[in-house]
Amino acid sequence: MTPIERVAIVGLGLIGGSLARALAERDVRVLGYDSQPDSLDAAEGEGIVHERLNAALDGIEKADVVVFALPVDATLASIPRVAPRLAGARLVMDVASTKRSIVAAAEAAGLGARYVGAHPLTGSHRSGWRASRAGLFDQARVFLCPSSITEPESLQLAESFWRGLRAGVQVLDAATHDEQMAWRSHLPHVLSVALAATLRDAGIQRSALGPGGRDMTRLAGSAPSMWTSIVEDNAVALGGALDAVEEQLGILRGLLLRGDSGATHDFFARGQEWFDGTPM
Repeated sequence: MTPIERVAIVGLGLIGGSLARALAERDVRVLGYDSQPDSLDAAEGEGIVHERLNAALDGIEKADVVVFALPVDATLASIPRVAPRLAGARLVMDVASTKRSIVAAAEAAGLGARYVGAHPLTGSHRSGWRASRAGLFDQARVFLCPSSITEPESLQLAESFWRGLRAGVQVLDAATHDEQMAWRSHLPHVLSVALAATLRDAGIQRSALGPGGRDMTRLAGSAPSMWTSIVEDNAVALGGALDAVEEQLGILRGLLLRGDSGATHDFFARGQEWFDGTPM
């Protein structure tokens, strides 16, 4: 397979910036753009971005691989705008946390044959260029979601791309991805936010929490703009997961009101069994 020489990254936040750092370490020429001039200045000043792209993304046509590292809504807006200029790209990807609507948009824009949606299941509650690091993808799992017409060569290139960054790869369809992420990623995040909001309304500061409470509320520190677009795009699947949590809270509330100590113990025991990996 012909080596990748130039990668264009649109968005230099935590994921896009980390990707730029990892590729630059591997002597790949990085073309970069970010809407925050300070981030782009820093990336260029550190020698990570070798060619600076402007807001019109002039020069993106030179890239072998193009990666949209933007929030879900911004990715959906960018794909049709940029697609006519990507005829020469061997592979086009995004790294957003939902996939069904984005892959569909790529197909509609005529990119389907060379498009693979990617979701690295890694990150931090911190965001922006300053939070990025070259080793973010080491041993991380990356989900790859091809379109219905992705060419085998493009999918193979996407797999090679991420494995070259020491990530593990799992291929699945976009609809399955979004359903799974509602439970595996989006539900834990919104529960952290809901807990933070509850504590805020009760007048309890995070500094007053113990280690467990700080762990549970860490995700609430993530960027609201990014997560708003994620949960809105995956609202149906996430809604089902939230219904299930509400049911569990209702069960616990009822047990406490009845003073059913044995059943309350069993409730906590089921959680411990899950944590320990006990077969259900």
